Amino acid sequence: MASLQKIRNHGALLIAIVGLAMLAFILGDFLNSGSSFFNRSRENVGVIEGQKIHYTEYEAAKDQLTEVYKIETGRSDFDEDMNAQIRNQVWNMLMMDYTLRAQADKIGMDITKDELSELCIGENPHQIIRSRRVFMDENGQFNRNAVVNLLQTISQDSEDAEQNANLKQAKTYWLYWEKAVRISYMQEKYTALLQHLLKANSVDAEFAFNGRQHGVSAEYAMQPYFTVADSLVTVSESAVKKLYKQHKEQFKQTPNRAIKYIAFDIVPSEDDFKAAQELMEKLQEEFRTAEDVSVVVNTNSDIMYDGRDYSEQTVPAQFKEFAFAKGAKAGQCTEILFENNTYAMARIMQAGYSLPDSVELKAIAAEEGQEDQELGWFKADQLPKNIAEPAFNGKRGARFTVAQGMGEQTYEIMELGKPTPKVKLAILAREVTPSSKTYSALYNKAKQFIVDNNNAEALEVAAQEQGMAVIPQFNLTATTDKVGQLKASRPIVRWAFEAKEGAVSDVFECGQQFVIAALTEVNDGDYRPLEAVRAELTYEARNNAKAEYIIKQLKDAENLEATAKIMGQEVQAVERVSLADSRFGNAGMEPAVIGATIALGENALSEPIQGNAGVFVVKTGAANDLAEEFNADAEKAQLSSRYAYLPYQAMQLIEDNAKVEDNRANFQ
Repeated sequence: MASLQKIRNHGALLIAIVGLAMLAFILGDFLNSGSSFFNRSRENVGVIEGQKIHYTEYEAAKDQLTEVYKIETGRSDFDEDMNAQIRNQVWNMLMMDYTLRAQADKIGMDITKDELSELCIGENPHQIIRSRRVFMDENGQFNRNAVVNLLQTISQDSEDAEQNANLKQAKTYWLYWEKAVRISYMQEKYTALLQHLLKANSVDAEFAFNGRQHGVSAEYAMQPYFTVADSLVTVSESAVKKLYKQHKEQFKQTPNRAIKYIAFDIVPSEDDFKAAQELMEKLQEEFRTAEDVSVVVNTNSDIMYDGRDYSEQTVPAQFKEFAFAKGAKAGQCTEILFENNTYAMARIMQAGYSLPDSVELKAIAAEEGQEDQELGWFKADQLPKNIAEPAFNGKRGARFTVAQGMGEQTYEIMELGKPTPKVKLAILAREVTPSSKTYSALYNKAKQFIVDNNNAEALEVAAQEQGMAVIPQFNLTATTDKVGQLKASRPIVRWAFEAKEGAVSDVFECGQQFVIAALTEVNDGDYRPLEAVRAELTYEARNNAKAEYIIKQLKDAENLEATAKIMGQEVQAVERVSLADSRFGNAGMEPAVIGATIALGENALSEPIQGNAGVFVVKTGAANDLAEEFNADAEKAQLSSRYAYLPYQAMQLIEDNAKVEDNRANFQ
């Protein structure tokens, strides 16, 4: 009972303790689940007009476009530049899709399923579909049946794993272009709407006509700013700051970095050349005499022996004269040759025969109801060996079957090209590359350079003393794919956005170079800072000061001749000036001077006019009007043609002004 009473006495405290425990439990559970929420937000590659682009969507789009490029180019070994192009193209397509969709939703514009179907497989498909090579016949003309056949094919399933993979790739290919058609046509509809809205009216037509008709003759004197010595004027800091404020919107920027870098070329040492030469000398006798030369070559050479047939166009240039010499026969060998850092020698395996230079093939349908597919013309090196051999050794009209995956495919030789001389060569080649010892020595040299020069200023001074090029690179953004022409240099960009200004990087391996970078500028503001644009603003402020100086010198000039004398210039004439002009006589683009001249009227002398290139004083003569008849319709048509670019400029403005959060840098 006593214990029970103690509990009653401390009941309020116990309730508070239990409450806190429960709150801690609830908060802990929320934070744990919340971490998933925050992680999901960090998985967004970006946000476009309120639409979150999840990493999986971005990656799926990249994979899709990669498959499209594989089919379109026939390649799969994409380099760094191609992968960067794919990433940027995917992002640009997402930008266009989501920004355009946001605008279309506001006005209720859309593309129906029937519209999209007609655009893709109708009687007159969209140009995007018509321009695909896979849908063209042997004459390069669009073949609608090829589109229908593809759609029929990708709608099927197969028990064969490889065929299923091919079907999946074909479906991916089609869906990409279907989406591209939808986005492109949406843009076409939107720009067509804008073109319909942006047309000249009667007031525009009359104003433009009158501006062109009315003109005056004029004479002028102009003193260029460059004729006034800089020492005669003063440019104040307040004047520069005032211009910066006026022009600030022109200085908008994306956060960026500037670096300077030096590079150590990773090249072979003398010992590496010596080792390669000794290896070739050791192998040459075995290469000359081996019965199975493929073992020697494929074990030691950079060029594998696969029995390919070389023509005079495809044989390595250094062996052309040897391989196609009169009397060339099997067993003959060259000496060891050295070219382009490579030691090489060749042995003729077969000579004195001819094969077609190309072949036209047809793939025979495997099942009833399917159509044969004409594949076009191929060179030998464009086909797998198991297809090339029977194709180039067969006769016109012959068929052959080869294994493909778990199934088989039959081909027909439709036509053979002109027979050309061929030769089979075994080539033993060893390119001289840096050994691990050489690599380590160069790497250590670069590391020591950092130890000795651990700030941006010291790095530049030391590099110049050693005769090394110090290369600047400006305006690196968080999504920049590479630095200048440096290969695999994306890590340098990531480092630049993590380091502090003045820092020196570690050693980066960029292709065949070790690179050390120094961070020279960090620009994170929404606008370029005053110091970054000071030179151009100072130039403008100085010209403004020179204009004031020139105008002050002209205060007592009573006529144009006196003005020209003070200026030290000649009076020049302009036959006719009108509001339709873009240039003022020989003086170039001077809109302020043109406007002021027209405003003067006839036979009047202007006050000094501050122009782009200098200060002008203009004296107008008689009116010089045209006598054209006003044609409202023609005038409207001419003006409307000038507006034609505006809808496309509007599309760019829509993207420029879209609400975009770009986080791609976190995933590159």
